[in-house]
Amino acid sequence: MAKKARQRISYVLELPNSSPGGHRLGVNGLTIDRDNSILYSGGRDGVVCAWDIDRDLVSSAKSHSAVTDTSLSRTASKPTRFRVQTQAHTHWINDLALAQQHNAVVSASSDLLVKLWRPHGSDSKEPATIGQHADYVKCVATPDQNTGWVASGGLDRKIYLWDLAGGGKTLEIDVSGEEITEKGSVYALGVTHSILASGGPESIVRLWDPKTGKRITKFVGHTDNIRSVLVNQSGDMVMTASSDQTVKVWSVTAGRCMHTLTMHNDSVWSLYSEEPDLGIFYSSDRSGLVVKTDVRGTFGELDDGLSVAVAQENDGVSKVVAAGDCIWTATSRSSINRWRNVETTVAELPNTYKQHRASIASTRSRESSLPSAPSPPPVNGSLKREISAKSILRISNTASFPPSLNRDGDESTLGHGRKGSEVLPDPVTFGVEPIHQLPEETIEGQFGLVKHRLLNDRRRVLTLDTAGDVLLWDLIRCQPIKSFGKKHLEDVEPEINTLEAVAPWCSIDTSSGNLTVVLEPFNCFDAEMYADELTLEEAVEFREDQRINLGKWVLRYLFANLIDEEIRRDEAYRQKLNEPLEKNMTVGRLNPPLVISIPPPPGWVASDTPGTTPRANGMHYPPMTPGMAILSATPGSPMAPVLEGLPTPTPHTPLDKRLSQVSRPSVEREDYFSDAIHSPDTPKPAQTPAVETRQSEDKMAATAAKTPNENGKGDKEKEKDAKDKDKDKAPSTPFGKKKFRMNMSFGGMKLGRSASTTAAEKPAVVDERAEESESSSNHEKEFEDNFLGVIQRMRNEYDKQLAESPESIVETKMTPSLPNDTPVLKLPAGTKVIIQEETSGGSAELYRGTVATAGLDADVIEKRGPQWLAEVLLLNTVPPKDPVKVSFVLHPWRDELPPITAADGNNRLNANRMLRVKKILAYVAERIDPQPMGLPGEEGGEAEKDGGEDGEIPLRPEEYLELYCNEQLLPITMSLATLRAHVWKGGNDIVLHYKANGRKEIPFPPKERQSGEEGVQVGRGSNEEDALSSTTGTPGFGHGDQQRLLPDQGPAGGGGGG
Repeated sequence: MAKKARQRISYVLELPNSSPGGHRLGVNGLTIDRDNSILYSGGRDGVVCAWDIDRDLVSSAKSHSAVTDTSLSRTASKPTRFRVQTQAHTHWINDLALAQQHNAVVSASSDLLVKLWRPHGSDSKEPATIGQHADYVKCVATPDQNTGWVASGGLDRKIYLWDLAGGGKTLEIDVSGEEITEKGSVYALGVTHSILASGGPESIVRLWDPKTGKRITKFVGHTDNIRSVLVNQSGDMVMTASSDQTVKVWSVTAGRCMHTLTMHNDSVWSLYSEEPDLGIFYSSDRSGLVVKTDVRGTFGELDDGLSVAVAQENDGVSKVVAAGDCIWTATSRSSINRWRNVETTVAELPNTYKQHRASIASTRSRESSLPSAPSPPPVNGSLKREISAKSILRISNTASFPPSLNRDGDESTLGHGRKGSEVLPDPVTFGVEPIHQLPEETIEGQFGLVKHRLLNDRRRVLTLDTAGDVLLWDLIRCQPIKSFGKKHLEDVEPEINTLEAVAPWCSIDTSSGNLTVVLEPFNCFDAEMYADELTLEEAVEFREDQRINLGKWVLRYLFANLIDEEIRRDEAYRQKLNEPLEKNMTVGRLNPPLVISIPPPPGWVASDTPGTTPRANGMHYPPMTPGMAILSATPGSPMAPVLEGLPTPTPHTPLDKRLSQVSRPSVEREDYFSDAIHSPDTPKPAQTPAVETRQSEDKMAATAAKTPNENGKGDKEKEKDAKDKDKDKAPSTPFGKKKFRMNMSFGGMKLGRSASTTAAEKPAVVDERAEESESSSNHEKEFEDNFLGVIQRMRNEYDKQLAESPESIVETKMTPSLPNDTPVLKLPAGTKVIIQEETSGGSAELYRGTVATAGLDADVIEKRGPQWLAEVLLLNTVPPKDPVKVSFVLHPWRDELPPITAADGNNRLNANRMLRVKKILAYVAERIDPQPMGLPGEEGGEAEKDGGEDGEIPLRPEEYLELYCNEQLLPITMSLATLRAHVWKGGNDIVLHYKANGRKEIPFPPKERQSGEEGVQVGRGSNEEDALSSTTGTPGFGHGDQQRLLPDQGPAGGGGGG
């Protein structure tokens, strides 16, 4: 099976006072619906907006007689109104196109997706994905409004044709560069029914057959990236705009460049035309200049055309569209500007240009459609506005009209031209004055986030928006905390930052104008915080120094509704399985048996008659309620084989596990630093007191019976004796042999057995052949490698348990984390939750919903969600990972206190990076000032029960000891990670000094005792996670034990610092 791509979880925090009605970042895509007078815009925030422009664009396009009297036109014009918007993508939208009679908006995005949105639909569905690239999608185009497909191109060097009805890919074209493959990226597309033109960083225009995908030809001539492509309706002319500052016109039939237009003096970013023959087209460049060019009636002599500087933006214009008497421009700002169009057919030209155009008109009087020289008649009592000579641009280097002008507007004797890539001085030098300096209307956007700074605690982040406001966010509660107004981010950060060092567990992304938190499976469970640092609305009882896993905590409540839904489904599934048994139990209570069968003695042997064979379903005995036989005999009891037919839950059933987790103090289940979650491959501590007692008794018996001569052979002999004894006790039936085995094996979901389970099952009799058949059946059963696969495994275990123990109630195996492990969070319902899959070019979206809709989308999440997410949410297990440890050395301050160096002189220690200073002080106190029966205040300690001398409670170690690093007193709540990052600031072992503060006298021990003083097991807890554990104070361990568990033995035992 191929390795599945890594999946990650992202969630997007809602911006305060957010409301629909505009973009938050720059706008990259514009398209116009003339029929319905709607403008569509696509922004870098991933949003597609629809705007009502309240203009009759159809009639105005036909008349070409726009009124230029500004006073009258502005009175008649209506402001643009927001219509509707949709969050189509999670990354930048790079291009838009209209299709299917303007009823569908197709968007291309950097989230690798091509989506289709139907804004006129009554149900207002979310945009549907119709295609996906392997890298950013840069452009999208469709030949006309009657076509059922759309073309898209991206940085993956591919052009795809997608079926608009959802049929997927219909054609794939590989556009890899000939010389440099990477330069084959597609930045621009132009398409008709007969030809498809593409351009990109290779600076080559390639033509393709959209029916077969075969290459027709290529055009070479540009010297920089091709940013925009237009194709005329007949498919025999292609127009391209490039970063080399030129617009080229290519003849498909001639196979060459016919004209190079140089009206721009900067990179040309956008072309737009609604004329079938491209007789009028608009262009914009990086400097913000918007140009209208009219080449109608030139009969192929484009040098005789007219180029007018219409408007000047403050930023580069990434997209320009025009309709009727309006031009709209999109820039890196969130607003969209509308400019008044210029009528070039009836415009009042300066005398110099009128004479030239009149001569052209007289020369081609029979065919020309150019306007005559005389002034046009008045319109509405006012003459048309005359175009300034300084607003007319020289269309090409070979054009004689207009002549070059100097600053005063006089003709200049400058040479005719420049090369296509030659950079001219600023246009102002030549007196270029755009007709409009200010837009007629600005469609305002909103403020989006543009900068962020993650604080040291990695739970809070500072953001800066486009308005200059600084905001502080809580990443766990998914909400803003405080606004600092208009300030510099760098000035606010020192005021609120803390002295902490927390492991990276998430990454922050503000590229879409929103605050997006990304959780990767390889590190999202690395960070922890202490529960006593929390401020909770509802009081929760935590054990001392309990830690909360940040990644697991936030995931638990991002998908809280999903967990509830899965629990409901699990209950429904088990109810169907348990229904026959519950009916039998009900009948048994209504009709109690008249005769009670007496269990046979241990030595009883069943006959071969099936009627006298004890049934696996326990039909000889009245049904019992699960949990009523908790005190049933252990595997070592003589009656165990007899009771195996009863529906008695064993200590390893999920029911007992859940009850034990809720009822027993967490300190009984885990040592100080063990986590409440365990990886599937990590041995788990015992879950019930009965098992714990039995384990300890087994260990004690084994220790007492073992002699120095005993080895592995002795263990085998003892195991053989135990099997011989059990053979005499157990019924000699296949049910008897296998039944007890299965009762003890349902603690996990084929996720590996815990140490406690193994110890408890050791005395049991196991049928090897049955075990082999069970193992082979497990291998035959395959489950999906996704969220649903975990549920399938659970249900498979249910079915197996029912088949092998028909009289046992099937208990749930879902064990989501409890509030004392993940305190309750009330996250905003609108917080977006996204599941993404990593690809070679970025991250592809698999699912997008909200905190509120996660439960409703359970079916989708089950199919597309990762397996590790299901294990975290439903089983409370995380991917296994070794803890990071920090090495340090302890010395007494100026030798004022006894040293704690081991007998071999090694005083190098290591511990979990989250270990606090007060735990180190507790370890020091145990070594230099051991208490009779445990630490002061420790549960069960004599000091706590009886008090110290004179009835006073002895001081805790942190009350009379201090710890220093680099001559700096360390707070008792500081962790080793923080100490290393902010105090020690080095890569070697941390050097610490302990010192008494004078509140308690600590005498030096006698010399003869220093070498043989009792040690304590402080090296690691039961889960081997921490080097300093809460098991301090346990006597009876010699110095040899101390050396083995705590100090590093030279380079081989070096602790993982950092």
